[in-house]
Amino acid sequence: MKYVLSGREPQGSRILFVESGSRSIAEGVLPGLTDSWAGDYVMDLATCYGGLPTGFPEGGQVIRVGDYGTPELRKTLVADLSKRDYAFVGIICSAEPIMLWWKWLFAYRIPAKVFIVNENGDYFWLHRENAGILREFALVRMGMEGGGTLRVLGRLAAFPFAILYLMLYAATVHARRAVRRVFT
Repeated sequence: MKYVLSGREPQGSRILFVESGSRSIAEGVLPGLTDSWAGDYVMDLATCYGGLPTGFPEGGQVIRVGDYGTPELRKTLVADLSKRDYAFVGIICSAEPIMLWWKWLFAYRIPAKVFIVNENGDYFWLHRENAGILREFALVRMGMEGGGTLRVLGRLAAFPFAILYLMLYAATVHARRAVRRVFT
């Protein structure tokens, strides 16, 4: 995750687009990206789907994450991708757990500027100037926007008491069963 704090633009000739959401999101955003600023870059695709999304430009490499099932293969993939000339990494952050760990691994380990695509096909840069947008985005994903904040915090506060109650109940039931076994 390079360029989070600095205002510099990255040097590089490639974009890694991580299709970590529905295929329809990628198909909606890729033509807009290639028609605007991303048309000058070679775009690679990391995906778990078969085939290519509509609008994916020619000339890029397709990385199927299913082919990298062992930890050794994952390490070599990340090492190879880190050495490429990536300027940007785009990840889809929709409310779907598709390639959840892969997208954050790529965003963290590849030295490139990261942009996040939401489920509407809008995107924004992972940058300190967008801290307010990132905070709101995270709060929505955690269910803590608006009135949901109190509900989530209440559940977090009640959780230890619920566990304690369940443990005491289980201990009581097992103790009664042991006493009945001894006296019958």
